Amino acid sequence: MAKPSKLKVFRTPIGFHDAYVAAPSQKAALEAWGSDHNLFARGEAELVDDPALTAEPLADPGQVIKRLRGTAEEQMAALPPDEKRQPARSSNARKKPAKPIPRPTRASLDKAEETLAAAEQRHAETLADLASQEEDLRRRRRAAEKARDAELDKLRAAVDRQRDAYERKLEEWRG
Repeated sequence: MAKPSKLKVFRTPIGFHDAYVAAPSQKAALEAWGSDHNLFARGEAELVDDPALTAEPLADPGQVIKRLRGTAEEQMAALPPDEKRQPARSSNARKKPAKPIPRPTRASLDKAEETLAAAEQRHAETLADLASQEEDLRRRRRAAEKARDAELDKLRAAVDRQRDAYERKLEEWRG
């Protein structure tokens, strides 16, 4: 029986949070975070060994645990100074109404449907024409077979008459 892998705790920053996960490998941690990129190779994720930070993820392996990095004030203070930064708008401030998104046009869909219908019609006509030609060929074949059978029957009868006549003459000659 395989021995269960020892769990390790990994951390990566996600916005204003750190995301922790207890997993057996870096690959499993990346899967838990839903990352398609190797965050460890980029230096954006790391192994954590601080017992205070590993307790909660180890209690729920495979689940991503998010912890806020600092208070909101600390995060705002960490931002670079920007004179152009506007203060947050109050919720009752007038907002410009969003420009409505125009309804999509069906022109391309209509053209594609028309092209499809024309192709279906064209192919149906071609197949109907071929079916008519096939029926005509079957009629002509039956007529040719009938004419062949009649001619061959007549020629076989002539061969039989000639054979009978030859054999009679041969018998007369032999005496």
